[in-house]
Amino acid sequence: MFRYLAVLLLMVLCLGGCAVYPDLNQERLDRLPQRYEKFDAILAWEVRDAGAEMIIDGEFKNVRYAYMEDVEVWVEVQDPAGKRVARGVGYVIPQLLPRDEVAPFTVKLPVRAVPGTRLQFTYKYKGLEGGSEGGGFVGPWMQSFDAVVPGR
Repeated sequence: MFRYLAVLLLMVLCLGGCAVYPDLNQERLDRLPQRYEKFDAILAWEVRDAGAEMIIDGEFKNVRYAYMEDVEVWVEVQDPAGKRVARGVGYVIPQLLPRDEVAPFTVKLPVRAVPGTRLQFTYKYKGLEGGSEGGGFVGPWMQSFDAVVPGR
């Protein structure tokens, strides 16, 4: 009897390892209110106030390279004339982000999140190709786009 229970318990434990767990970062990327998509990456984020700070919490997805290395997300707050008011950076962890993986980032800025405020996002990374020949370093890449702080 003990042997039967031990085998049954072992089977349950082994089969539990085959379960598919949801990718919480992907789910969050899909439901965040603001979004940007390009050939190499998808970014989604939300903007919120935290006292006198603006906090941008987001997700970054690598959709192009075997790996992206040292991904940085910079956000610049601009006045109506396009002049920089504040600038901050968030780093995507892990350092090597595999293709189709999603990772979070956070950027804190020392200004309030006023609806309609202009934001300029810039993301930077080093692309690494895969392949049978070992791929290689694609080089540093940078992409910028504009957004605004949404109304409440």
